[in-house]
Amino acid sequence: MSETTNEYGVSQQQLQRYADGFNNSEILTFFDMRVEFPDTSKVWAIVEDVKAGHRGGLGTATAINGGVLAALYDLVVGCSAALVDPRRRSATIQLSMNFEQPVVGDYVRGEAWVDRAGSKMVFASARIVDEHGDVCSHGQGVVRMSQKPWRGASPGG
Repeated sequence: MSETTNEYGVSQQQLQRYADGFNNSEILTFFDMRVEFPDTSKVWAIVEDVKAGHRGGLGTATAINGGVLAALYDLVVGCSAALVDPRRRSATIQLSMNFEQPVVGDYVRGEAWVDRAGSKMVFASARIVDEHGDVCSHGQGVVRMSQKPWRGASPGG
């Protein structure tokens, strides 16, 4: 039985290899973040155990800092290109975020999906949800896809 793929021909197995490569990177370890693909239509970036260093938003000791949320957006929007072609390098070239309410709690997740994709550009929408699943922020971005493959055909590899 063959594995199903999304509209771009990408399988869950390919996305898992991509996530594994990213999750072993120094930058995700530094931020205590991980990438997941719950299915072939979206990508998540998760901080499962928010630390004191993630906080400081609004000058408080409880809200997650906007810089951490911006990093989540950059990660999920940038990784949305994997939903189109996980073999190619990509980079976020435009990012827009609207912070609508403070993100508090010990868990935060960024979610992104592809709105439209061509051979070089991916246009994605994203959002940040808190530990209760409440949407706290919305964003959009543009990702430029390179013709160059990831070393070892996966990020971080």
